[in-house]
Amino acid sequence: MNNKDKLLTIINEVLEGTQREKMSKIKDEYNLRLDIGFDSFDLAELTVRIEEVFDIDIFEDGIVETIEQILIKINEK
Repeated sequence: MNNKDKLLTIINEVLEGTQREKMSKIKDEYNLRLDIGFDSFDLAELTVRIEEVFDIDIFEDGIVETIEQILIKINEK
């Protein structure tokens, strides 16, 4: 499973916890708030889950808004 697929799984876990419909795919340009619908609580959960899987704090260096920004941070690790 590649990093983008792992990220999709994590996003779907967060969505499932909020009773929202899971996503079948994600695009690099997707905005976490505008396209996926995450609020600050969702983003906090996303951060924790990503840190558990990838051992990286995606918000350590500032705000992350898109799937591409997350993938860049994951792949830099």
